[in-house]
Amino acid sequence: MAAPNQTLYISNLNDKLRKPDLRLSLYTLFSTYGVVLDVVALKTMKHRGQAFVAFKDVTSATQAMRAMDGFNIFGKEMKINYARTKSNKIAKLDGTFKMPNSAAAVAETTEIKPFVALPGTASSPPATGPSIPAAPAAEATVGQKRLREEDEDESEAEMEMEEDDD
Repeated sequence: MAAPNQTLYISNLNDKLRKPDLRLSLYTLFSTYGVVLDVVALKTMKHRGQAFVAFKDVTSATQAMRAMDGFNIFGKEMKINYARTKSNKIAKLDGTFKMPNSAAAVAETTEIKPFVALPGTASSPPATGPSIPAAPAAEATVGQKRLREEDEDESEAEMEMEEDDD
C-alpha cells in the first residue's frame, strides 16, 4: 500500500457508466467525508473502471478510504488505495506542479530556436550591447481630428416622449 496521500485511487468501478455520471456519483459519494477538490475518471481501454479522488487534506482521504473500501456502487465493490503520487490539482494548489517531461521538452526546444529571416528580406544584425532607442522620425505629418458634422435641427429639437397606455 502506498503512503497516506490526499488522493485516493479507486478501482473495480462499473465501466458501463458514462464518464460524467461516474464523476458526479463519486463526487457526491465522497464529499460527505471532506472537501473533494477533483475527481478524475478514466475511460480508456487500459484505465477502464478506475478513478482518482483528490481531497483537501489527508485525514479526509483516510476517513473516506476506511469507510468506503468494499462499498458496492453500481453492482461492483470498490477497491480503494492511496494514490502513488500527488494529484496534479493538489500540486498546482501547492505550487509544486511540474509539467510532464514530454511537454516540457517541446516547450524548451521551441524557446531555443533562433529567428531566421526569410530569404530576400533585409535583416538587421542582432544587438550585442544595450539597446539605444532610435531617433524619432521627422514629424512631417501631424494628424488632426475631424470635426463632427452636426445638424442644427437635431441638436435644438426636443425629444418627444411616448405615453404608455398601461
